[in-house]
Amino acid sequence: MVKHTDQNARFLRERWDLATLLGGRGDFTHKRVREAFLLTPREYFSRNPRRAYDNAALPIGYGQTISGPDLVAHMTDYLDPLPGQKVLEIGTGSGYQSALLSELCNYVYTIEIIDALARETDAIFKRLEPRYPEYRNIMRKVDDGYYGWEEYAPFDKIIVTCGIDHVPPPLMQQLAPNGTMVIPIGPPSGQTVLRIVKKVTPDGTVSLTREDIYHGMVKVGFVPLTTWGGGVHRAQ
Repeated sequence: MVKHTDQNARFLRERWDLATLLGGRGDFTHKRVREAFLLTPREYFSRNPRRAYDNAALPIGYGQTISGPDLVAHMTDYLDPLPGQKVLEIGTGSGYQSALLSELCNYVYTIEIIDALARETDAIFKRLEPRYPEYRNIMRKVDDGYYGWEEYAPFDKIIVTCGIDHVPPPLMQQLAPNGTMVIPIGPPSGQTVLRIVKKVTPDGTVSLTREDIYHGMVKVGFVPLTTWGGGVHRAQ
């Protein structure tokens, strides 16, 4: 890695060591996800490069966090995005998840509701694009992610990186048949991260299969999926 990139050797070692740890724990099982993890420079997105490879969530300002690398790896592994697929991310945040996705598929769409954070992250991507041309495949906008991005639907994969107490109906509608959504569901005290697969029969009947990606062993605390007014989306 040191020989073939111009990245900081310290960060490369930390990334390699963390990838080895996460792989050993089963946080990723797909070789492609591990390779994408090794290719993605978390230090450019963490806002605190010295702590970039701490296995913990870190503040990035605006009341938001960058999720711990173990959680990002585990959710991405269960999402399993493939090169030709379209992936929608709800909650751009630091940009790290989008950057990782761009190493796995050619069409990444990401939505952030906090304008100042979106502009900050957009500037990071633009600065990195000459060295990481795959970041040009990340389409970004400021909007309320609860309603998805209908213009580009359907999406093969959807990943939600903020907590909510129900699955937003617009996101389920925009998920393609046989598509997969990974989403944290539950109260603010802790969410269950679900993988939901949408099946559609020839007569149009929709069925959903749900799986807790931590098999009941872990609850995760995400920042809430908020509205334009700063409130929290809740089931009606």
